[in-house]
Amino acid sequence: MPIMHPAVMRQRRSGLDCRGSSGFSLLELTMTLAVGIVLAALAVPTVKSSVQYFRVRSGFASITGAIQSTRYRAIFDGCPHNITFSSTANLGGAVPFGPAAVALNQNVRPQFKPSGFVQATTGTTTFTLSYGSTTKTVTVSNYGNIDVTP
Repeated sequence: MPIMHPAVMRQRRSGLDCRGSSGFSLLELTMTLAVGIVLAALAVPTVKSSVQYFRVRSGFASITGAIQSTRYRAIFDGCPHNITFSSTANLGGAVPFGPAAVALNQNVRPQFKPSGFVQATTGTTTFTLSYGSTTKTVTVSNYGNIDVTP
């Protein structure tokens, strides 16, 4: 049996032989990182358009809820009620990414009669919501039906 240095004997006993080392090479780590960056870059446009869509949808839901509850209140109370939507209002704040800047194209003030009839005292009953490249047109009928078109 050959005579070995004590340090070599400790390495062999503990399994720290240099020839059988495990782990990742720098090339493997770089390639994995490159694939991850490419996949993230492909996902960014999809996420951005989804956020735009959900912001406008959130703004539409806010306006729809306010219109319906005010109309029901007018019918329940038996007297006219008004609600005002300002073009400078901050709509669509339920989506948590970035500033909420859904724009309303005009000031709108519908009046709701106890009979359920709706008329605009300021602006019209048709207006648009927009954020980025996404725009929706909202139409409120004379009896409170709300229609949205892309």
